[in-house]
Amino acid sequence: MPIPLPVSPEPWSVPDAPLLPRLALEPTMSREGVFDGAWWPRSDNVLAELPDLITALGAHLGRIVRVGLDISAWNGVPGSVTVNGLAIRINWFTGSDATISVTRGFQDHFLLLVVPPGSLPAMATSAMARASATGNHTPAVELLIG
Repeated sequence: MPIPLPVSPEPWSVPDAPLLPRLALEPTMSREGVFDGAWWPRSDNVLAELPDLITALGAHLGRIVRVGLDISAWNGVPGSVTVNGLAIRINWFTGSDATISVTRGFQDHFLLLVVPPGSLPAMATSAMARASATGNHTPAVELLIG
């Protein structure tokens, strides 16, 4: 059973409250499946979304040093982003807009399924649960179609 991380309230429930990332990680961190978890960003604005994701992942995985993502899935992808005073390098690639790679050390990568921002909650919740299940080997495209 995946460990669901806290999901923040909707923006209108608490004025000026930060939104926690919608994130689920594989509970054992055994690295036996295709994905180590899943993330459901609220938008395709990488500068708005990445800092909170990196902060949340850092609390569970340790210091994040690099993120790899599909440049075609995001708006305004810079070469790096500063989070909590630390510069995080951003690498980009094409052809895999449903994933994000997170590196916390030399060759220590975690792969997350990225649920598209506009997804319906039921589909997003299901995809996140399946992607963060221990030993899951289902490809991203199959996770995202239900």
